[in-house]
Amino acid sequence: MQVCWLVSKDGRHQPIRLAHATCVFIGRSPETKITDKKCSRQQVQLKADYNKGYVLVKQLGINPSNVNSEDVGKDNEVQLKPGQILHIVNQLYPYTIQFEEEISEKKKLSPKRPHEEISPNSNSSTLNKYLKTEHSSPREHSTSNNMSERKKEKTKGGQTVTAANSAEISEKKGMWSQGLKVSMQDPKLQVYKDDTVVVIKDKYPKARFHWLVLPWEPISSLKAVRRDHLNVLRHMNEVGEKLVQECLDSKALRFRLGYHAIPSMSHLHLHVISQDFDSPCLKTKKHWNSFNTDYFVESQVVMKMVEQNGKVIVKDEMPELLKMPLMCHVCRQQLSTIPQLKEHLRKHFP
Repeated sequence: MQVCWLVSKDGRHQPIRLAHATCVFIGRSPETKITDKKCSRQQVQLKADYNKGYVLVKQLGINPSNVNSEDVGKDNEVQLKPGQILHIVNQLYPYTIQFEEEISEKKKLSPKRPHEEISPNSNSSTLNKYLKTEHSSPREHSTSNNMSERKKEKTKGGQTVTAANSAEISEKKGMWSQGLKVSMQDPKLQVYKDDTVVVIKDKYPKARFHWLVLPWEPISSLKAVRRDHLNVLRHMNEVGEKLVQECLDSKALRFRLGYHAIPSMSHLHLHVISQDFDSPCLKTKKHWNSFNTDYFVESQVVMKMVEQNGKVIVKDEMPELLKMPLMCHVCRQQLSTIPQLKEHLRKHFP
């Protein structure tokens, strides 16, 4: 299945998805971060044609829009093809389009693979009193199957499944999502704890340094956070900042503290992650975009939201952010694959 993205070449904002045969209006707005008064709120109308591989651009605003330096003209339509540049108004605010195949989100559940959010980070340097050097390897879980109790059924595709398998997968999925609650109790995984929080290393770190700060209080996710939790959030942030300060590489690396808008693991956890993203565990577009789009909500933003609104507002379009094109978080260059992105990142983080 194809998908089309409108990509800001100057990195003003995240790519915008253009659905097939659907009119999308681009102009002066909070979404584009264009504040130029010469740009209309509906400066251009865009309609993607997935079958023909181009986007129809119609100028609606008074001031000129351009495709490859040629004026579109008021109420005129031109084709915008991959590789061409659309300037929204007066040769400013350049955009390109990108068609790509959308990768299916369906993946087989592997019983022996715990969730990728928590694992010991073997690259982590020694910290002083806040960090311990001791850690353990991920645990493998085994299950026994009673073959006599399996009731076989045939799927439409001809594959054999059983009622016992279905129940087993559901049970494992439940255990999988609850993995943080187990890990935070394990002394071998803990790198710091006090009466309010515990810190563990991510079992499958997405960067050289990747910790999780979890409250002892049972808070399931950001959606469960209320104003009463504000002091807990502040303490989590303070501990996260302390981890960064005590890190031996903190002067060479930049860190971010934040939450996934829709986490797949139950129990609230704050990510403290270095921005090198140098890790073999970072393997997919979903991994990258979960930390490098608005899907990753800054700790300070969460605290401010709770202080003002008494809760965290998670927008409905968050899952779509995980499907965005790969884009370097430093220079905003687009890359086609994760290996290309990793090779590119070495220029920024030798």
